[in-house]
Amino acid sequence: MNFKEQLKDKSILVTGGAGFIGSNLCETLLELGSKVTCLDNFSTGKRENIENLKNSPNFTLVEGDIRDIEVCKKACEHKDFVLHQAALGSVPRSINDPVTSNEVNVSGFLNMLVAARDAGVKRFIYAASSSTYGDSESLPKVESVIGKPLSPYAITKYVNELYADVFKKSYDFDTIGLRYFNVFGRKQDPNGAYAAVIPKFVIQLMNHQSPTINGDGSYSRDFTYIDNVIQMNLRALTVENPDALNQVYNTAVGDRTTIKEVAQLLKGFLSEYDSEIGHVEILHGSIRKGDVPHSLASIEKAKKLMGYEPSHEFSDGLKEAVKWYWDNLEIKS
Repeated sequence: MNFKEQLKDKSILVTGGAGFIGSNLCETLLELGSKVTCLDNFSTGKRENIENLKNSPNFTLVEGDIRDIEVCKKACEHKDFVLHQAALGSVPRSINDPVTSNEVNVSGFLNMLVAARDAGVKRFIYAASSSTYGDSESLPKVESVIGKPLSPYAITKYVNELYADVFKKSYDFDTIGLRYFNVFGRKQDPNGAYAAVIPKFVIQLMNHQSPTINGDGSYSRDFTYIDNVIQMNLRALTVENPDALNQVYNTAVGDRTTIKEVAQLLKGFLSEYDSEIGHVEILHGSIRKGDVPHSLASIEKAKKLMGYEPSHEFSDGLKEAVKWYWDNLEIKS
């Protein structure tokens, strides 16, 4: 599929555009010739993530909060598409502060839907989450079979899907939801209380500190490299099959890796840059509240309706991510 042909000169709003996934999307869209507006309040997004984009004549930064409906309306004006990535991620964060997670992830989401609908946006693509599968034990995860949510965060992301469905039925407004499975890659923040496991382990190992695995390391995840996520967003923007619209899709690799295996692979890849890392010990702690033991996605629906084929298996993506971190992170000596 020629994404450049279809997206050149299209006006696209990326909410949360200074975040990990959002900034990668902004960069790719600019390369494809789109006119990109990034909306971010920098609560979790980082200015350095978009520093290299600011000089592009096709890039506009809007500083604002999706909890403000007027900000959303202004950002959606004259836009062809919206890629809604803005959210407060992290299960532990939502357990510690469910109110703010709900305000951003539910009220903010609804504000964006209303603003996009009123502005005549053609299609609204949003970041859904594998956390929606909740306590469902069936593997692989199929889009039509979900359980009860296990965290406030999971509830907010499921409510997004329900709102999107209702907006099609009530207003004939087209959406596509992408249930992200443990996305990792360049620009993912390794610091902070809610850092994801891969960048967190990377920075610890680079500093010769022992990473701590929650539990015995047997929990597994369908870790998904950022380039696979970008591909799914591009397909969601350009897919012409009407049956593909107003659906949710697993955005994953369709394979799973245990946390213990992740730690060992990271040690191996990082040892190529610093042999001492191979001797760093891996520690084990208690299991984290709200954690699902295993996640594995079926990607058959995405393949069938969207033509999706992952470009990166887990280990390939991990190797690329490690190189990016090694080249871009400062080691605290």
